[in-house]
Amino acid sequence: MTTFEIPTIESKRLIFREFQEDRDFSAYAKFYATDQTRYYGGPLDRSLAWRAAAAMMGHWVIRGFGTWAVEEKVTGDFCGMIGLWHPDGWPEREITWSIVPEKQGKGFAYEGAVRARQYAYETLGWDAVFSCILDGNAASIGLAEKLGAKLVCKEERPNRGTFLIYRHTAGET
Repeated sequence: MTTFEIPTIESKRLIFREFQEDRDFSAYAKFYATDQTRYYGGPLDRSLAWRAAAAMMGHWVIRGFGTWAVEEKVTGDFCGMIGLWHPDGWPEREITWSIVPEKQGKGFAYEGAVRARQYAYETLGWDAVFSCILDGNAASIGLAEKLGAKLVCKEERPNRGTFLIYRHTAGET
């Protein structure tokens, strides 16, 4: 059996930790049942949402980095998933984020993306990381630009549409 310990990290208001089925999955599945997840491969029924969560956790074992479940420190509430993502065939190593509706508008995606990017630079030694955003996802485009990322190209992805590829560089805050 392969085991891998997912590191726990923190930002000012968030704890980044291993996804836990008993604590996180109900909120995750509820979120993935909504149309808001159309930019992340959804909507998905509960069974497919479970498989998506399992793929994110397996990504840690295969790549040595991945996406964390994000918990609000003050409440202990599950806020969504933020981290680093690069499955086979993906255009670049990226920062990914998805925040559940009831936690949106509080700056958690920005705070989390900054912390994930810091982890990529300082812990993994990356010199750049990207955000691969489906065209039309205005919220994520706005966040990438707020993070200082620059649009470097557009790429057509089979069965997904046009991705806008934003590049973050080391040293950005």
